[in-house]
Amino acid sequence: MDDVLDVPEYFRCPISLQLMRDPVTAVTGITYDRESIEHWLLDGRNATCPVTKQQLRKDSDLTPNHNLRRLIQSWCNENASRGVDQLPTPTAPLDKSCLRKLVGDIQCRRSEVETLRRIESFAVENERNRNLMIEAGVPKAIMSYVANCCDENRTIGLEEAVSTLLLLRVPSAHAKLLIGQNDRIIKTLTWVLGCDVNNCNAVRSNTLIVLKRMIKVASSSVLERLKSEFFQTIVRLLRNGITQRALNASLQILLDSCPWGRNRAMMVEHGAVFELVELEVGFPEKKTTELILGVLVHLCSCADGRAQFMGHRCGIAVVSRRILKVSIPTNECAVLILSMLSKFSGNSMFVREMLMVGAVSKLCLLLQADCATYLKDKAREILKTHFDEWMKSPCIDNVLLTKVTR
Repeated sequence: MDDVLDVPEYFRCPISLQLMRDPVTAVTGITYDRESIEHWLLDGRNATCPVTKQQLRKDSDLTPNHNLRRLIQSWCNENASRGVDQLPTPTAPLDKSCLRKLVGDIQCRRSEVETLRRIESFAVENERNRNLMIEAGVPKAIMSYVANCCDENRTIGLEEAVSTLLLLRVPSAHAKLLIGQNDRIIKTLTWVLGCDVNNCNAVRSNTLIVLKRMIKVASSSVLERLKSEFFQTIVRLLRNGITQRALNASLQILLDSCPWGRNRAMMVEHGAVFELVELEVGFPEKKTTELILGVLVHLCSCADGRAQFMGHRCGIAVVSRRILKVSIPTNECAVLILSMLSKFSGNSMFVREMLMVGAVSKLCLLLQADCATYLKDKAREILKTHFDEWMKSPCIDNVLLTKVTR
């Protein structure tokens, strides 16, 4: 349109330089299109009026410029025959009083599904609304609602509630405070993962991503009290199949829970090692592989985890084949896994399997590659530990093996 018509300069937003659809005036007296100035103010780098350079707060008042809007609308009408669209009627911006009423409706369970849908629609609209919701305590109200659903074993409104929590992307500081104030959050979200609801896959996927954010900011006291049912649910979802985004979220949850020995023991108890190897057999994307091997490093630090790993016929093969194929973090994890197996589970079966799947040759290649010194030392240590057995094999280049282990 702007190429055909000469849009009056004072109808253009100073930021976007496009025709203003919803002109609003800042406290500095300059008029902008609402969407442009709100986006400008939400950007943490911008704290000034774009034109005057005066200070502006993020919550600075923006007054609708009705006179200018009427002039723009009149101009649009006059040029309708030339392809100019009429201005849509602007919706009233969300304010805190409206949010307080919506939060009250959730707490009192007044038209709960309709209320949750309204909140979700506001969250979809723009970042300004989402920030207002966080400030107004909407995440806490929704989590309390979901917790009550869990206590009463009712699923009405869960889809909308979880979708809104995902949209809000609660900042770390707020999430940490939220999980500190409500120790039922982990139990509640675990319960949601097992619910049979409409759009089950979407609800579980959204819940896993929300849960990942909560686990990421949870304190040690929360993480060291995670229940067996929590890990049983996560492992079951890995087994049954979930979306790619939810898969990575699940793996990140396991990884963030691994530093505690009791958590690792529960993961192994519920078959996490076997399921992780099964996932890796399918050649997942790079990020997924890094997460899988990251978790396996922790789980193979315990005897039961190593036993479960060795019990999978593809374990050593799939890990050794990732060396020099994916990324530096993958190289590190793969070598550490093989190192622990060599040191603590290096029986005759391990020695034979390393030969059969080409893991010994892969370690020899690693020693000749451009890798970190400590990683080469680990690889050399593995080769030296079983040097005599591997030298007897006709499948190995004895000259190369001797050379790289010196």
